[in-house]
Amino acid sequence: MELLNYTMGQLLEKWATETPLHDFLVYPDRGLRLTYAEFNERVDNMAKAFLSIGVTKGSKVGMWAKNVPDWLTVLFAAAKIGAVLVTVNTNYKSAEVEYIMKNADIHTMCLVNGYRDSDYVEMMYQLVPELKTQPRGKLRSERFPELRNVVYIGQEKLRGMYTSAELLLMGSYLDDQALRAAEAQTDPFDEVNMQYTSGTTGFPKGVMLSHHNILNNGMATGEFMAYTAADKLLTCVPLFHCFGCVLALCAVITHGSTMVMVEDFDPLKVLASVHKERCTILYGVPTMFIAELNHPMFDMFDLTSLRTGIMAGAVCPIDTMNQVMEKMHCNVISVYGLTESSPGMTATRVTDSTEVRATTVGRPYPFVDVKVLDPETNEECPVGVQGEMCCKGYNIMKGYYKNPEATAEIIDSNGYLHSGDLGMLGEDGNYRITGRIKEMIIRGGENIYPREIENFLFKMPQIQGVEVAGIPSPKYGEEVGAFIRVQDGQTLTEEEVKTFCRGNIARYKIPKYIFFVKEFPMTASGKIQKYRLKELGLQLLKEAGVEVI
Repeated sequence: MELLNYTMGQLLEKWATETPLHDFLVYPDRGLRLTYAEFNERVDNMAKAFLSIGVTKGSKVGMWAKNVPDWLTVLFAAAKIGAVLVTVNTNYKSAEVEYIMKNADIHTMCLVNGYRDSDYVEMMYQLVPELKTQPRGKLRSERFPELRNVVYIGQEKLRGMYTSAELLLMGSYLDDQALRAAEAQTDPFDEVNMQYTSGTTGFPKGVMLSHHNILNNGMATGEFMAYTAADKLLTCVPLFHCFGCVLALCAVITHGSTMVMVEDFDPLKVLASVHKERCTILYGVPTMFIAELNHPMFDMFDLTSLRTGIMAGAVCPIDTMNQVMEKMHCNVISVYGLTESSPGMTATRVTDSTEVRATTVGRPYPFVDVKVLDPETNEECPVGVQGEMCCKGYNIMKGYYKNPEATAEIIDSNGYLHSGDLGMLGEDGNYRITGRIKEMIIRGGENIYPREIENFLFKMPQIQGVEVAGIPSPKYGEEVGAFIRVQDGQTLTEEEVKTFCRGNIARYKIPKYIFFVKEFPMTASGKIQKYRLKELGLQLLKEAGVEVI
């Protein structure tokens, strides 16, 4: 494998020219199919419309939507003209979206009507009330000085917003001259995608990723699974994460394969889509595969077309992996990394044994130098000795947006990215993850940083002190546990805490377990022992008769 030197737009045009009639994007439940040529034309029309409403090289285009068809249209349209797609988690509430829109300097915000119990349109009107009083193309927001456009992905006409259908029509009437000029100014090493990752400071940071970062990471991921143009990947993981945007999309676009999409995870839709389209590859976090295996209609579907996939985002139980191989005919691999490494750092291969794929995170990606470094001395650890997982290579992010201090904290003077995860290199050449230096909680593939939730809960006047830690969960890997000290003379209930959280922070961040304590476990020097909170939580649950393991 050699490193690619394409932009995302150039790769799309390559396949649109070489295999124009080959399916690129399929939504079985909508009856929607777009060939590479059809999709490329749609992207060009959106790109020309973006240019006409002021989106230029470096402009930040926000995307707040589940896996709708025009998610990818917007991504490639922005990529072709040198703009940067900023992905927004579909679970985010108003305060989280406000932070990202401000921090990322969003110029054009794209959104759908909503997700689950969240009304995105109403939230946007609350955040940007000027939408109701100012004409499109003239938007000036007091709260968001960089914001110029809001685009509604759908057919309805909404005051102050463009619709995606209007932009596509507008673009179809514009000539290609401005688009070709913009494309000529776009370089593979330019930033193309910005994804927000929560920080230990409690403030999310924008991870800047280039075309070169994500296309080469996707290319290598596809090679591990022997992708060809004949493969059809069923994608049910969110596009707003690297799992969907890189390991899925970029593996497909680098191999000229087909994306078969499910808008929002539903085990029945996944099974039916694999059956109908004869998909060959399937991705998911362990909970998704478990939901598919346990679905009462599982036996109705023919899954023999499947051959491989990725199970990532959380530790993979070996029993689940065996069932996926046996019942779903799917020889899955695991990938380890983080958003800052685009995301793949190491991976197992389809040729590895089941045990290796279930108990290790495999070997380094090509052109990526992986080392286990001593957290104290920064020297390389011998085989079998635990240290911090670090890497250096083409996959390292360009940095955190507008945050050189945080960038310098995670990328050392030798150019190695420090993951915050503890691991070791085995005698067999495979890496194993053994723990975390960071206090991050991983719930069903979602990264949750305790400090972010602690800072939020501190807004409650009744709380004197709060510490958040992960509590083991057989379903999600971990659940959020909040340990709260109440102010003297005040009262607080579990329901009051959860009510305070609802609608203000993403649902997956709301503590499942709330413990009221008199004190926190401390070291002799007065530091709180986070690792003992987990033990304390399990003890308190056991005393309450709640079984979690």
